[in-house]
Amino acid sequence: MIFPAMFLPTTREEMNALGWDRLDVILVSGDSYIDHPCTGAALIGHVLLNAGFRTGVVAQPDIASPADITRLGEPALFWGVTGGSVDSLVANYTASGKRRKSDDHTPGGVNSRRPDRALIVYTNLIRRFFKKTCPVVLGGIEASTRRIAHYDWRSDSIRKSVLFDAKADYLVYGMGERAVLDLARCLSTGEDVRKIRGICYAAGEKPLSCIELPSHAEAARDKNAFREMFRLFSENSDRPGAAALCQLHDSRYLVQNPSQPPLTTGELDALHALDFERDQHPFYERMGAVRALDTIRFSITTHRGCFGGCSFCSIGAHQGRRVVSRSRDSIVGEARGFTRHRLFKGIISDVGGPTANMYALECSREAGESSCGGNGCLFPRVCGNLRVDHGPQIELLRALRGLPGVKKVFVASGVRHDLVMADARNGERYLKELVNHHISGQMKLAPEHTAGHVLDLMGKPGPACLESFKGLFERLNRESGRKQFLTYYFMAAHPGCTQGDMLKLRRFTRERLQVNPEQVQIFTPLPLTWSGVMYHTGQDPLGVKNLFVEKDRQKRQEQKDVLVAKAQPRHPGGRKR
Repeated sequence: MIFPAMFLPTTREEMNALGWDRLDVILVSGDSYIDHPCTGAALIGHVLLNAGFRTGVVAQPDIASPADITRLGEPALFWGVTGGSVDSLVANYTASGKRRKSDDHTPGGVNSRRPDRALIVYTNLIRRFFKKTCPVVLGGIEASTRRIAHYDWRSDSIRKSVLFDAKADYLVYGMGERAVLDLARCLSTGEDVRKIRGICYAAGEKPLSCIELPSHAEAARDKNAFREMFRLFSENSDRPGAAALCQLHDSRYLVQNPSQPPLTTGELDALHALDFERDQHPFYERMGAVRALDTIRFSITTHRGCFGGCSFCSIGAHQGRRVVSRSRDSIVGEARGFTRHRLFKGIISDVGGPTANMYALECSREAGESSCGGNGCLFPRVCGNLRVDHGPQIELLRALRGLPGVKKVFVASGVRHDLVMADARNGERYLKELVNHHISGQMKLAPEHTAGHVLDLMGKPGPACLESFKGLFERLNRESGRKQFLTYYFMAAHPGCTQGDMLKLRRFTRERLQVNPEQVQIFTPLPLTWSGVMYHTGQDPLGVKNLFVEKDRQKRQEQKDVLVAKAQPRHPGGRKR
């Protein structure tokens, strides 16, 4: 059944108003509670509620007091713990190790309520005040990317699975809707939870049928074993018919069951048909506004998953490599609902996903429940099996901007320029549509670098494709009488990148792109990414070639400074001062 728009309860008074004496599930989150399908706790909470499980939320609990964590009592089935929309260490620290002062998901915008290693801290908080409580279940991107032994950049060490460090009972990896529902049903009926796909659990013995990864101790001791561990993991976590994985941690095994099949288009549509308030819960709103709401309130997620497979990105480990898109009717229906919202001013802030222009793209080889066994969909070139056609997205955007009450529809998510250039039929038509209707002054691209050997390690296309796209973008702007710009995102200090490479990149951006880049990030070695493996081991993914890896914080900053430094003024005679 579909409940009318309502916040999930976060106070005892709300529970009483609903006639609930006890909750089945309590979700504990490192983000403030925004009731929106873009936020994991809200989405999972509404999925559980719609299935008949009474679900509440405790957001950013005070870790020094029992007041917040005990406010809703103890759930009957399980606690669900998430660090929030991003890994808590990424939320709290820059790539240079500096504490972030602001947090868009915290009331008031001050980064003061999200603890480091939130999954561990929140699980300990629960167990401190609820002895021998019901199961604690970890989920979200922090759980997904730390579910096996992993390199942790903050401590510069190989840490155990967060399931063991947090002393939790189960871990749900991936987007989690199916696994969480299966878990709730099994716990309510007493069935064996260990059969559920998409979860991890601890066991005294390894399963009879599984692929055993090098142990945590081996991975921590031997970089070759660590690389082999990640190779086995990456090749067997998102494939049709994948076996269970296991890994020894001291005397116990981490067991990862095979992943849940990706949702169908109909199932994804059904998720977004659930009724959300698209607002911050009043209990937390009184503490201050959350800036994230300004961006996401009237945004639309068109699909999930990413074909990109960029070495430094953790989307694949959480959302998966296969792209699943919503139907046009579902998306247009969501937008039509905006027009009835009291705060809607006619502006849809974004229509997209991890990459805007992967909507409705399909692989001709995809069959069964997961992605094919290929090594890459877009690198070193766009795979011939990928049906690249921007036609469906063109029609979608036209339908959205034709809705009564909609004044402007923005595509603010990043666009893969190589996909546009690979679409001979509709690529130019799509870009023309964006130029004329769906951007305002600037368009985001993320080429990351221009040095061939660095791009190869990143899994990104070369500069020739970028220049071709730039030329097409500029021509379409001239033809439309508009003066709009490309905003480029670049990365410094990725494994393999030297100071000399950044100097060459600077020359390229000045001379070929004619910009002084401002959007430059220093590489962060995220867990469960190939780039993180390269950073730790100092070798390429095959273990054949030694790589230069800049680990000194000051020199990593200097790589960024090379690119963002303003051009020096010249003497009248032409020489730089």
